[in-house]
Amino acid sequence: MRDLDPEETMLPPFAVTPLYAALCGLLLLALGLVVVRLRRKHAVLTGDGGHATLARAMRVQANFVEYVPLTLLLLFMLEMSRQPVWALHLLGAALFIGRLLHAWGYLMTPQLSFGRALGIGLTWIVLGVTAAWLLLVVLQRYAMMPA
Repeated sequence: MRDLDPEETMLPPFAVTPLYAALCGLLLLALGLVVVRLRRKHAVLTGDGGHATLARAMRVQANFVEYVPLTLLLLFMLEMSRQPVWALHLLGAALFIGRLLHAWGYLMTPQLSFGRALGIGLTWIVLGVTAAWLLLVVLQRYAMMPA
């Protein structure tokens, strides 16, 4: 039995996912503040009070919460499995930029806008790529395990 190299047994220092989690956390805070500002403006405590701008702001925030946590979790698992840092940064940046574009596009107009479409498109691409990539990593490692 060979001795394990300390590099093989240590968890890598995580630098990618925390960066994008922090950026996304700040964006979520900003989206929440937009909702609060509109609630105060229209004197609405719950629901949207029939105000389209408040309803849109609430959907932007909800849509963010629907996609970002799982996508960041998938990104973190890829980082834990020591995937290339440049690719993880590319995916993290695409997620953050996608969420910025989606929020901007949807808050500016109720119609489908370039920002909203590109934003959700980037989000779906990152979600799909991270999920498929992680599945491949898991299947490759499972295939290499002794029976």
